[in-house]
Formats: sequence, C-alpha cells, structure tokens
Amino acid sequence: MSLLNLRSARPDFIEPCLPTRTAHPPLGPGWLHEIKYDGFRLMARRDGRRVRLLTRRGYDWTQRFRLIADAVGSLRCHSCLIDGEAVVSDDEGIPDFKLLIRSRRYGSAQFYAFDLLELDGEDLRGEPIEKRKHALTQLLGKDRAGLLISQPIDAAADVAFKHVCQLGLEGIVSKKVGSRYESGRSSLWLKTINPKAPALQRLEQESWRR
Repeated sequence: MSLLNLRSARPDFIEPCLPTRTAHPPLGPGWLHEIKYDGFRLMARRDGRRVRLLTRRGYDWTQRFRLIADAVGSLRCHSCLIDGEAVVSDDEGIPDFKLLIRSRRYGSAQFYAFDLLELDGEDLRGEPIEKRKHALTQLLGKDRAGLLISQPIDAAADVAFKHVCQLGLEGIVSKKVGSRYESGRSSLWLKTINPKAPALQRLEQESWRR
C-alpha cells in the first residue's frame, strides 16, 4: 500500500493493544516474553519531520517527552508508528512510576519500544509479531538516549517471571508467536504481574488506570 493511500485510510490515532491479565505466564513454545515496564504507555508517530507522542487515550504529550520525541525524529525513515512505554528509573535502575508521574520527571524518561505498527507507509499490523519485532530492531539499530529496544527474554516463562519478580520489576508480557496486532484488550498478549509490584495496587484502582 502506498504512503498516500495509507494516510487516507488509517485514523490519526490507533488504539494500542492491551494485554489480558493472567495469574501465571503461559508455558511451552509459541510465546515471546518481555519485561513489563512500570511506565506510561505511548504511541510514537512520525510523519516526515513531525513527531507526536500519544497516550493510550489519544492525548498528545509530545512536549512532555522531548528526549523521546527527538530520538524518534533521528531515526532513518520517513514515517513510523512505534508502540512502547515511557519509563523513569530510580537510582538502582528499577522503573518507578511515581518518579514519572508525581515527580514529573518527563524530561529524563526513556522509551522502551516493543512493537512497530507502520514503517514508511506500510501497515505492519497484519504481520506476525516476530516480523514486526525484527523490523523494529532493524529500524532502531541500537539503543540511544531516549529510545531503547525492549528485547524478548531468553528463558522459559516461569523462570523469566521468577527472575523479574526478584529484581522488583512489574512483571512480564507474553505475546503469541505469529499473532497480528490487535487494538483493544487482547488474549494474544498476556500480562503476569509481580504480586509485590506497586503497579498491582494501581491496577486494582480504576482511578489509576491509564
């Protein structure tokens, strides 16, 4: 599909895929597992020189996250749409949602990119997750200030989840191999939350859901 046709066909905002919560991560082959970062979900959209960072409800927060916006603007492409999480870490390197929201340290936030929905006019949402991840890695090339690659965990789900919990991280997200990108709540993505993570309390309080 041409860039012109894609622009006329797609909405300006695409609702992100939301993982379904599960008590235990799925075991066996057929899943990719990634760290679930305790941050703020963003869609990074670039069209030419223009970069916008949209929240999961479509609000434009580009000016709050200038470091991230500048990093997306430095990529070698004409257009892209990247799904990821804006994160601020504490002195021990653990993502801390309070530092991001209550302390308003937006300027130092890093964007962990984990999916690529569009690249140079090509809609990638119908492609399998592993192809989108490969395209994302090719686009980013390497980590840079403001923009990092969220890599799959090279371990079995139960081992990965146990280790993530020991580190004090929020949990893991498991994504079905071969799956397309689905907006809204999806069973193709499953999230398993660390029972001791602060995010669990927020998850159970609707006023904190974002």
